[in-house]
Amino acid sequence: MTALPPRILATAEAEALMQRLTSMHGPLMFHQSGGCCDGSAPMCFPRGEFKVGAQDVLLGHVAGDLPVWIGAAQFEYWRHTQITIDVVPGRGAGMSLESPEGVRFIVRSRIFDDAENARLEAAGDPPHGDDFPG
Repeated sequence: MTALPPRILATAEAEALMQRLTSMHGPLMFHQSGGCCDGSAPMCFPRGEFKVGAQDVLLGHVAGDLPVWIGAAQFEYWRHTQITIDVVPGRGAGMSLESPEGVRFIVRSRIFDDAENARLEAAGDPPHGDDFPG
């Protein structure tokens, strides 16, 4: 059986920033909402400071064990898309940990091909927040 394509990736530059932020703040997590403006950017938080909702979807992990969650409604729009977290110069949302660094996390994406989509659909939905005991 062919391995499932990852739903979430990160560029080397983004992972280097994640590692630096981890050394400053401890374990981290990401949440991708479907809001407008900066609300549509991936937000980086100290793990445990953002409460994952029961319907949030775990896309996977980047930079080793850094979980990336997405709102359920946004996942429905992007379920056929592989997301890559990247970093670019500029200031993002004030709540995301990279903001004081003069950079911001962004997402880039590509549509899964038909074979990848078929494998992902056959595997079923990724875990949701309510799959993890509180």
